[in-house]
Amino acid sequence: MGLFDIFRRHKKETPTSDHAASTSLTNAASTSVSTTVAASLSASGSTSQQASAASANTEQSSSVSQSTSTSVSQAAVPLSQSSLSASTSGLASASAAASLSTVSAHQSTTLAASVSPAVPSSELSDETVGQAPSCEESTTTTAPSEDQQEKKYDRGLEKSRTGFGARLNRFLANFRHVDEDFFDDLEDMLIESDVGYDMAMKLSDSLREEVKLENAKSKQEVSNVIIEKMVDLYEEAGQGENPDLRMAAEGPTVIMFVGVNGAGKTTTIGKMAALFKRQGKKVLLAAADTFRAGATEQLDVWAQRDGVDIVTGPENGDPAAVVFDAVQKAKRGNYDVLFVDTAGRLQNKINLMNELAKMKRILTREIPDAPHEVLLVLDATTGQNALNQAKLFKQSTDVTGIVLTKLDGTARGGIVLAIRNELHLPVKYVGLGEKVDDLQKFNASDFVYGLFKGLVEVD
Repeated sequence: MGLFDIFRRHKKETPTSDHAASTSLTNAASTSVSTTVAASLSASGSTSQQASAASANTEQSSSVSQSTSTSVSQAAVPLSQSSLSASTSGLASASAAASLSTVSAHQSTTLAASVSPAVPSSELSDETVGQAPSCEESTTTTAPSEDQQEKKYDRGLEKSRTGFGARLNRFLANFRHVDEDFFDDLEDMLIESDVGYDMAMKLSDSLREEVKLENAKSKQEVSNVIIEKMVDLYEEAGQGENPDLRMAAEGPTVIMFVGVNGAGKTTTIGKMAALFKRQGKKVLLAAADTFRAGATEQLDVWAQRDGVDIVTGPENGDPAAVVFDAVQKAKRGNYDVLFVDTAGRLQNKINLMNELAKMKRILTREIPDAPHEVLLVLDATTGQNALNQAKLFKQSTDVTGIVLTKLDGTARGGIVLAIRNELHLPVKYVGLGEKVDDLQKFNASDFVYGLFKGLVEVD
């Protein structure tokens, strides 16, 4: 699906039901408020107060029915004035005020109950998930809808979209006509946006050859052509990629996680374990990062939180021994998925790669097709450094896919374009927030829309 097809689809599917739902909630809240006001005031002290309150309530109900957008606080003011003016003594005034105070409190409670749904457990942040979910909770949690996923991409790519948009606007501010200076400035802008040097050159050369910009009369047309060509190159580079995880036909699926320390490997494993547990799979973790202080303990906390099993070894022990014990347990226990955490000490590159190779040999000996996936975890906030890390790991081990973390915390979302264009590795999962369910399966359409939303105009 091309760029403008994506934007036209989103334009057609822009929901109009939100306003209707909001109006419905307002109507329900207003009706509840009106009924509550009548009941409270009819129970107040004297006959004259009751008559005055009933009259005020009638007027108030009429006002509410005429304008559903009138707020609860605004509705309370004329009612208070009408009731108090009808009171002939200090006692009556006090009684009316007390009644209105009760009504106001009831109104607030009723409105909150009508408008604010309970927060689902899947929306809790990492810090607030104190206990491991029960098996029933894990297996009955439904996957996020397409609309929910799209909103996550929208929020997660806000910084990248804003940063790229600012650079593009600065570039277009100086646009007069297409010449060599135009292409030089375009290349600089793209490199600053972390789409990579290689892609910046390809895009510039492609635009020169097609001479599309000669027909662009306005800055918006120029912007559309640039972004459309970026997405075209992105789609071409991704031909034949499989964004899905390769699962074992039978027996446990083994997924290794590699990457430098601090990229978010352990947290990614914890979140993905929670995801698979919710799908009803039996999950086992292997804490094979035995040299980093606290790594085993951190993964153990995730295991308890997710309600899954874990295999650990002694501190500074042999990582391969942990992997061997874990794969044996996975086979004996009929586990569906085995996640293997690994070390990430690039300063000891040779030793690290030897460790990874040894672990892979053990896995393949015990399960011929294992590991079924080797996922490289990259920190999106590091920009071009993440690309360099990916090149290094790809040279040293058989990386099958990328998990890009912390995408919501950076303006460098363009790194996804560079990874596909230069490495031809599929991005399989992205981190779009700190919550447990903010680790999302990568969706190219939602990514493109989230990155360029508001920068493209379509008919």
